[in-house]
Amino acid sequence: MEKHNIPPYYNKDSKILILGSFPSITSRKIGFYYSHPQNRFWQVLSNIFNEPLPTSIPAKKALLKKHQIALYDVCESCNIKASSDLSIKDVIPSNISLIIKNSQITRIYLDGTTAYNLYNKYLKPELKIEGILLPSTSSANARFTLSRLIDAYKVLTNNEKM
Repeated sequence: MEKHNIPPYYNKDSKILILGSFPSITSRKIGFYYSHPQNRFWQVLSNIFNEPLPTSIPAKKALLKKHQIALYDVCESCNIKASSDLSIKDVIPSNISLIIKNSQITRIYLDGTTAYNLYNKYLKPELKIEGILLPSTSSANARFTLSRLIDAYKVLTNNEKM
């Protein structure tokens, strides 16, 4: 059983929450979200918000804070082979009610189908907040080019107008 070792990133001003399924081996080792160099998450965010690509954890946190984005994962712990979402089983879901309570979260987005399905199964019944599916930024999602990911993630910029 693998345990989540990265604290949720959020603050009182966060308006949207992006949930992945469970951090990759690389992210768990480095200690921050979407740390695998082939994951396109940070490229996508820097493009949609017209910001420089953040390369350090403090720069990534600054980008998230500026755009009122919170990050966490659906699974607090699970059995997983390597970093494969398809292998996830024996899920213990994360408690995201504290994030919701201590922020201004009004929208929840799920990075990939596995995160979306796990959210609907474990967290939505309690939270009663509809999760919005976004395509996975993982390099394993090869059918989504970077430009298609950017187009899909532009929905996050609606936050700027709230």
